[in-house]
Amino acid sequence: MNEPRTPLAAEPEAAAALDSAAASTPGPGPGPGKRPALGPVSLVVSGVLSVQFGAAIAVLLMPRAGAIGVVTLRLVLAALVLLVVCRPKVRGHSRADWGTVVAFGGTLAAMNMLFYQAADRIPLGAAVTFEVLGPLVLSVIVSRRLMNLAWAGLALGGVLLLSGGGFDRLDPVGAGFAVAAGGMWAAYIVFSARTGRRFPQADGLALAMGVGAVLSLPLGIAEAGSKLLVPSTIGLGLAVALMSSVLPYTLELLALRRLPTSTFAVLMSLEPAIAAAAGFFLLDQALSTIDALAITLVIAASMGAVRTQTARKAKR
Repeated sequence: MNEPRTPLAAEPEAAAALDSAAASTPGPGPGPGKRPALGPVSLVVSGVLSVQFGAAIAVLLMPRAGAIGVVTLRLVLAALVLLVVCRPKVRGHSRADWGTVVAFGGTLAAMNMLFYQAADRIPLGAAVTFEVLGPLVLSVIVSRRLMNLAWAGLALGGVLLLSGGGFDRLDPVGAGFAVAAGGMWAAYIVFSARTGRRFPQADGLALAMGVGAVLSLPLGIAEAGSKLLVPSTIGLGLAVALMSSVLPYTLELLALRRLPTSTFAVLMSLEPAIAAAAGFFLLDQALSTIDALAITLVIAASMGAVRTQTARKAKR
């Protein structure tokens, strides 16, 4: 997970927000008929790697501070970094602007809490695969195209494979948390786009991160208490905050200067595979052949949904 992340061009507002972000930042774009340079692609892939390996470090930190404690550390430390770097203006905004930021921050906090609860119970690759269903369902609802129903069916087949036909291999509570996190991810896409339209640069994100930090802090203190103040725990929490929030946001913002949003969305669809790799290398979470096939089906469905929507926009 990272912010802001739009793995599927599912919601028109989200796609518009990414387009405006790319257009508002100076930089040469790919010429007509030319493929995007390797540079921005490598930035996006690096961002995805940073997010998922940051998530793996968060799983390692959970025995020390608990899932909610780790979320609190991540949000609080990421908020501090972003507020210092962005220095957003707090005056001159309407009540609707602040309402959007509060909703965005609440969604951000809920999304991370649900996902980390899932990652504490099931393998990282499986958690991200279930989570991707949220944006995919949003894509189907918004597009109302028959082809996207086919992609959704393909993703459902992957989920059934991953669950072993009845979630008997996976903790059902963990799978439920991951699916719920996917629902919050879909809501996150909507509120991220609305916040991006109301606030310049990354000001809205920094303020929303601050809201999320404030909302999560009482829960984190209740779960972990003084454990949150252990220097080594704070150090690992800072690593998670930088790898899962600050660094990927910066890399993706740079990439969007020269990378079409459709290409960006396709690259983001690789997250389940990269999460599985992070789980394997850092958490010793091996994948079976069936698991790998299931994740591949969900990735293919995600990419297919992006391509279908991109083709539809091109015709328009």
